[in-house]
Amino acid sequence: MENKANWKKRLEQVLWLLAGIGAIVLMGAAMRKKDQKLCTDIRIEIMGTEQQMFIDEKDIAGLLKKNGEVIGEPVAMLNLRYMETLIEKDPWVKNAEMFFDNKQVLDVRIEEREPVARVFTKQGGSFYVDREGLRLPLSEKLSARVPVFTNFPSEKVNLSKPDSALLKNIVSLGRYVLADSFWMAQTAQIDITPEANFELVPVIGNHTVALGNASELDSKFNRLYTFYRQAWLQNGMQTYSRLDVQYHNEVVATRRNYTKPVAKDSLTVATAPVTHATPAAAPVNVKPVAKMNSTTKSVGAASNKRSNNSLTNERKAKAVMKKQTTTKTHTL
Repeated sequence: MENKANWKKRLEQVLWLLAGIGAIVLMGAAMRKKDQKLCTDIRIEIMGTEQQMFIDEKDIAGLLKKNGEVIGEPVAMLNLRYMETLIEKDPWVKNAEMFFDNKQVLDVRIEEREPVARVFTKQGGSFYVDREGLRLPLSEKLSARVPVFTNFPSEKVNLSKPDSALLKNIVSLGRYVLADSFWMAQTAQIDITPEANFELVPVIGNHTVALGNASELDSKFNRLYTFYRQAWLQNGMQTYSRLDVQYHNEVVATRRNYTKPVAKDSLTVATAPVTHATPAAAPVNVKPVAKMNSTTKSVGAASNKRSNNSLTNERKAKAVMKKQTTTKTHTL
């Protein structure tokens, strides 16, 4: 009985071994048959932003042909990894993936780079920059609708450490503006100052907005939005020549057309956030702040009132003049 059990066990092992060998042989034959098949077609899909298309299917097909013909070639003869690397050399291609389906159609999936800002240099050059901070060339096909930055200090391929940090801040600010439909519509351009800070030039309103660096962008733009909603309803769009949102919880507004030292209005904004999409959902209280100097005053109803002391002094002066006139009349 024991020998019979051992014999059955060995028979099962032999059968499993033969089945495994057969499967390997069939798989190898199938793979050889597939490798001998020819590429029947190319299917190209470009993913990324829908608003820009700096590279299209024709461009990708042209890049593939640089490596030779693809359609009609044996599948085994096509080096897909090499072809992916070839396409990724295009500056507008972020990633490329290729594979054959069961009908020997070559699927090509391209991820396009998305520009977040257009930068003009002091030397007169211009380039795009994407989300990763990679500089991209201009395209003859179209111009991307992205925030515009001016006065970038360098056109060098290898940037200095300060210029690299500035470019990183451009990416942060560009992404913020691009993601908000209100600020995208309101921003004409953003100037870079010699101190590597940013000044926004709006579409509506003849003024500039000092943003400082690219930190605390939510807080800065919320204060600016609050100022637009509240202060300008009282004073109009042309009252101020410059707005400064760099300071915590306030907007410093400089009035235009002053012959004396320029007076500034300071607006204190509550810390409650303002939601651009639903402004009524988060009302912001505005209250006057203490004077910063002799030329600073608070925005509010009381800012246009005259001092009672000034009125008293004026009345006293008029009384003295009247008394002197009466005296002279009596003398005559």
